[in-house]
Amino acid sequence: MSSKSSVFATVAYTPPDAIFELTKAYIADPDTRKVNLGQGTYRDGEGNPWVLPAVEAAKDAIKNCNHEYLPILGHPPFRQLVTELVFRKESTVISGGRVASCQALSGTGALHVAGMLLRRALGQDRTVYITNPSWSNHRQVFESVGFSVREFHYASRDGIDMESLLQALTEADPSSIFVLHASAHNPTGWDPSPEQWRQIAAIMKERSLFPLFDAAYLGLTSGDYEQDAYAIRYFAGELDLEMGVCISFAKSMGLYGERTGLCAFVSRNHNIANNVESSLAQLVRSEISNPPAFGARVVTAILANDGLSSQWRRDLTTMSSRISGMRKQLCDELTALDTPGDWRKIIQQKGMFCVLGLTPEQVHYLKEKYHIYMAESSRVSIAGLNEGNVRYVAECIHQVVCQPEE
Repeated sequence: MSSKSSVFATVAYTPPDAIFELTKAYIADPDTRKVNLGQGTYRDGEGNPWVLPAVEAAKDAIKNCNHEYLPILGHPPFRQLVTELVFRKESTVISGGRVASCQALSGTGALHVAGMLLRRALGQDRTVYITNPSWSNHRQVFESVGFSVREFHYASRDGIDMESLLQALTEADPSSIFVLHASAHNPTGWDPSPEQWRQIAAIMKERSLFPLFDAAYLGLTSGDYEQDAYAIRYFAGELDLEMGVCISFAKSMGLYGERTGLCAFVSRNHNIANNVESSLAQLVRSEISNPPAFGARVVTAILANDGLSSQWRRDLTTMSSRISGMRKQLCDELTALDTPGDWRKIIQQKGMFCVLGLTPEQVHYLKEKYHIYMAESSRVSIAGLNEGNVRYVAECIHQVVCQPEE
């Protein structure tokens, strides 16, 4: 090796993440009219970050906690309480000891650990199926652990493309993994109805497919945690399926920087669950040794206390109601302006996101001329809207949509 050559000469440049770059550009923009509809973080009615009252109280309750290492699998009461929250304390998967779990670095970390465990269990030659469109990190996470990733068409202009979804389920090889959005599909906002979930589950059971739920928005979608967890509980409880669930508290408790999540697998029996959990421990040990404590203690303090848990449920209602209100107001403003297009989808979709159906050129024009920032796909975070900017956003969208193409 010559003195001028580099070990890293074959490492290609990787473009930065588009959403984080969008946020970076927004922060650097000095224009007072600027609106950030890119990154999916909740904002209050003034456009500011919101620390949930339940979280504020929980932080006060744990202020004298120690700073020792957690066990490899994570904070034990956190794992127990979150598992009971997701599956229901009275469920047969809990009483039968059939759930293996580990604390994870929010939803992304949970998906990565799940991918590593499934590769170990099923082998590298299995295919992971994701929706098209899907969260931008899904493909990257599963390809990084060695899986082949395929997409299936998920959404049409008017809702879920059930024909394409069911066809993908029918044609996939047994033991294929399907990444399912438990609620608030990112980015489309189109969620299956309970009846559609039952259709999906029936085919997955019949064809021995493996469901892996990305559950980043439970409770925030509708304001009701039980309602948002319907699919998970139906697959595990009613159909008795083996499955994986990746939980994040970034959105539902506003713990973005604390990276607090859980990776859980429902297995056939208690002995298998023990084996799976031992494998999770080995993976976590080699990856991060043991997880961070602060966020897990915050979540535990909330879920273990009836008063704080009730406050958190009210906080979820506050967030989901504000998002729903902004959906309606944006739709109303565009309708009042008689903006060309069908804007009813804004209120028909659920959760934090919506795809407006604008072209990349229109999205670019909104950023350059009006300082409105959104993903190139025109996916917007509804939480970035408030009483002070929603009319401005609607008027600018109207101008861009009505502008003749050059």
